[in-house]
Amino acid sequence: MDPHAITVSDSEISSSLEDYLETIYLLVQEQGFARVKDVARARDVKAASVSIALRRLAELALVRYERREYIALTPEGEKVGRRVFSRHRLLTRFFREVLNMEDKAASEQACAMEHALTDEAMDGMARFFEFLGTCPSVIESFRVCPAMAERKRSGGHLPEWCAVCAKKKQAASLTLADIKPGNRAVVSKIGAGGALRQRLLDMGVLPQTTIDIERVGLGGDPFWVRCQGARLALRRSEAQSILVRAAEKESD
Repeated sequence: MDPHAITVSDSEISSSLEDYLETIYLLVQEQGFARVKDVARARDVKAASVSIALRRLAELALVRYERREYIALTPEGEKVGRRVFSRHRLLTRFFREVLNMEDKAASEQACAMEHALTDEAMDGMARFFEFLGTCPSVIESFRVCPAMAERKRSGGHLPEWCAVCAKKKQAASLTLADIKPGNRAVVSKIGAGGALRQRLLDMGVLPQTTIDIERVGLGGDPFWVRCQGARLALRRSEAQSILVRAAEKESD
């Protein structure tokens, strides 16, 4: 890491600026570039408001931007944008898949909470989804629990614990390092702890996320992968800490 690189603390970036970084990050991932009018359209605001936000982001060394030019994220800006998007994605999944909310409502609720989600809370939610990956019947049990009003209307019954779940818990898991280039895997669990675990979560390596393995460097390091539209370079030790299941690669 460059000792002279500028890093920005969370306290220096407002929720509004984080939203702009997330929008720019998504635009670049989706279409390869971002312009003021693209950001204004995506956020449903005036171009003048976008320009004001971009000037502040440029002062914080999070974007490179000149008037009427394309917007480029700096490495630090991309890191923050991807971090916010990862939190948004995890929260959206929780509201949609666990609380059974409609997509639009789930996304809006995630937007309202993503900026306040701490590293500890994100880690806890990721562990929850890791658990659900081996025991999906928990969600169904929750939805038909007597405490849920839906059960009274539907007359549903609590399912018995699935024997398949127990087998999945006992099954040996592959690691990302076991997957050959050209193949695809789905994240089951991040086996790392501490700072490494948080770094992987912030990079978008979340439970049930699909990862494409593009190539492996000479000597087996690094692992070049694509995750949520971003190309990442992982050390072998990092890849070995990510437990996965093999997935079919979609045909073009």
